[in-house]
Amino acid sequence: MTQTADAIIIGTGVIGAALAYEMAKAGWRTLSLDRNSQTGHGSTAGSCAIVRMHYSTFDGTAFAWEGYHYWRDWADYLGLPEGADLARFRQTGCLVMKTEANGHLEKHKQFSRELDCPFEDWTAEQVAARLPYYAMDSFAPARRLDDPAFGQPNGGRMGGAVLWPLAGYVTDPALSAQNLADAARRHGAEVRGGAEVVDILQKGGRVAGVRLASGEELHAPVVINVAGPGSARVNGMAGVLDDMTITTRPLRQEVVHLPAPEGVDVEADGLIVSDSDIACYCRPERGNNILVGSEDPPCDTHHWVESDTDFDRDFSEQWTTQAMRYAQRVPTLGIPSRMRGVVELYDASTDWIPIYDKSALPGFYMACGSSGNQYKNAPIAGKMMAALIDYCEGGADHDTRPLRFHLPYIGREIDVGFYSRRRPINEESSFSVLG
Repeated sequence: MTQTADAIIIGTGVIGAALAYEMAKAGWRTLSLDRNSQTGHGSTAGSCAIVRMHYSTFDGTAFAWEGYHYWRDWADYLGLPEGADLARFRQTGCLVMKTEANGHLEKHKQFSRELDCPFEDWTAEQVAARLPYYAMDSFAPARRLDDPAFGQPNGGRMGGAVLWPLAGYVTDPALSAQNLADAARRHGAEVRGGAEVVDILQKGGRVAGVRLASGEELHAPVVINVAGPGSARVNGMAGVLDDMTITTRPLRQEVVHLPAPEGVDVEADGLIVSDSDIACYCRPERGNNILVGSEDPPCDTHHWVESDTDFDRDFSEQWTTQAMRYAQRVPTLGIPSRMRGVVELYDASTDWIPIYDKSALPGFYMACGSSGNQYKNAPIAGKMMAALIDYCEGGADHDTRPLRFHLPYIGREIDVGFYSRRRPINEESSFSVLG
């Protein structure tokens, strides 16, 4: 059996591309495979690419705060030649409305204090002054359009918000993955598109490579599953599902694309807004448009799909629901008759926190369950996974002695067991795209 590479990475989304870059820098001869013909297509291309710092867990907050710095220093991190076409991080700030659902952000503020991550406490008057086109009525709980009480204020008023001023978004998420792949190639990495993995090869009780749909076999002593919405299928091929208490499933999501209200320049306002009162988040988009996503309220049916390749890509009533929920906050919003936006899949884990781990099959690793909230963490996730693979391939038992990993920008050490496939469900999670 001729060895094709030191490690095969399944998936060239932003996390898979970041892992290839980090492993190649560390001296691994990597081969990245993707069934898509172009790097960064699929879920990464459909991402809103928001880079924020607030998470429902301390570990998640630390990881995201660390992750921000790589986007801030994107060109330096990549080391690509001057003049390369790079994705751009636009720092706008992220304003999170205080609600009962998020505990008025007391926990989130405490995490940020402990991590020296800057934030600002805003009164309702400050929010209204910055966003004068916002109605400050409370509409919670979020409702479906067929609920007779939909759109009716509950009699309360919004009590303010918290601004994380360093947050922002990446203007072209697919390009960011391509940047990472280009940087990986400069260190010897190989990337192949149009290569669909249909089986995980094993020999002598450990992983031995992959078989492609073409019948070609590719051999390596290490294989990493970064297949996004296809991760559960790949884990099934490897026979490792029975060892996992946290699993993943593909979840269909819609992002709404709307024109800004007349007379409002959302690109100048610049803010990302997370609003659990109406169960929506939004960010500016070029051309004075707004992207509106769902924060997965309990009243909405989760659109789990059986296939990560064959699913309905047409807009549904969910598009209208999200648009109308946002219109509760922005009464002057015009909702066009033509639906625009994105229909894509999340790779959602049981508790919406990712799995960055080894598996029961020696040599087979997984970086999956990104749940729509890990784009921002791709560079540090790639760095951490590279360290984890070195740790385990060096003979350490990560299950009994989890890796302690240093976050270099913020100077913190984290227990990578937080992301274990065997962890109990984390009840501190938001159980939503918010993480």
